[in-house]
Amino acid sequence: MASNDEVELPDLARDGAAASTPALLQNEPGESEDETRRSASDLEAVFDVPVTVSAVLGKSGMEVSQLLKLGKGTIVELDRKVGEAIDIYVNDRLVARGEVVLVEDRLGVTMTEIIKTGQS
Repeated sequence: MASNDEVELPDLARDGAAASTPALLQNEPGESEDETRRSASDLEAVFDVPVTVSAVLGKSGMEVSQLLKLGKGTIVELDRKVGEAIDIYVNDRLVARGEVVLVEDRLGVTMTEIIKTGQS
């Protein structure tokens, strides 16, 4: 690496490299065979990049005076209904919708729909 700001990326265009790995990541239709065959190992350079993931159950608006009155046990009504899909954001960008699940004694999220760029 030349400096701390540069990250070496694998050469996805070289001949034969794509054919030896399984097609785990697919591109849009109409792209050539070499461009569509990629694997998770092709993304290894970004594996350690931190991201913020948020699962939004719903939203509610209120005045600051109402916010200051909230206490333990207060119910805040959200803009979603029970069972409605929640939004999943990565770095403040909507990437998926999903459902809340209970795993042992913890809450989790199952992704049910991946949002492509331009949808929302």
